[in-house]
Amino acid sequence: MTQSIVRGDSNQAIARGPAGRAMAQPMAADLLGALQEHLTMERQASTAYWALSIWFAERGLRGFSAFLKQESTEEQHHAGLFADYLIARGQSVALEPLSAPRQSWSCVEEVFCGIFQMEAEVTTSLHQLYAMAERSGDVRTTVFLDPMVQGQIDAENRAAHLLDRIAFTHSDAAALLVIDGELAAGQSTPASVA
Repeated sequence: MTQSIVRGDSNQAIARGPAGRAMAQPMAADLLGALQEHLTMERQASTAYWALSIWFAERGLRGFSAFLKQESTEEQHHAGLFADYLIARGQSVALEPLSAPRQSWSCVEEVFCGIFQMEAEVTTSLHQLYAMAERSGDVRTTVFLDPMVQGQIDAENRAAHLLDRIAFTHSDAAALLVIDGELAAGQSTPASVA
């Protein structure tokens, strides 16, 4: 973390981040690195979902394709939120190279097993970020992460729900077409008993 101190008109010191933006509170180097890594993880998830959307489009399953395209857009939005947060904290955003996404799967259930695992890994990463922010006394970061954690728990729950429904079909084409139609109609949320 590069920072400089400049004096304002009132002779008070103002910390500046690497890009020269004023910082109210410096960020611990390990937390900054972990936030940058998570931003990359969100971008990688966006790319993975985009590849999945293409795979389903190639098979004529427009509901699955549209759902996964939206998931790709949401993951890119999450990466943008992390970038905005880093900038607001006076940091520079490091865009790391992404790996090429996987593009072939044996069946729909394998796809959703991978989706569930990816969402669980993102949840774990957010929990680790939260713990790091708490350890370093960075309340700004915990406040930023609060809605992200809740949204991620919801995404993980939705992935588990869809995986369970797909596993229940035992790859029956007619049943998968029903789920495809539901996804095309925007119906992807688990049942609620509350």
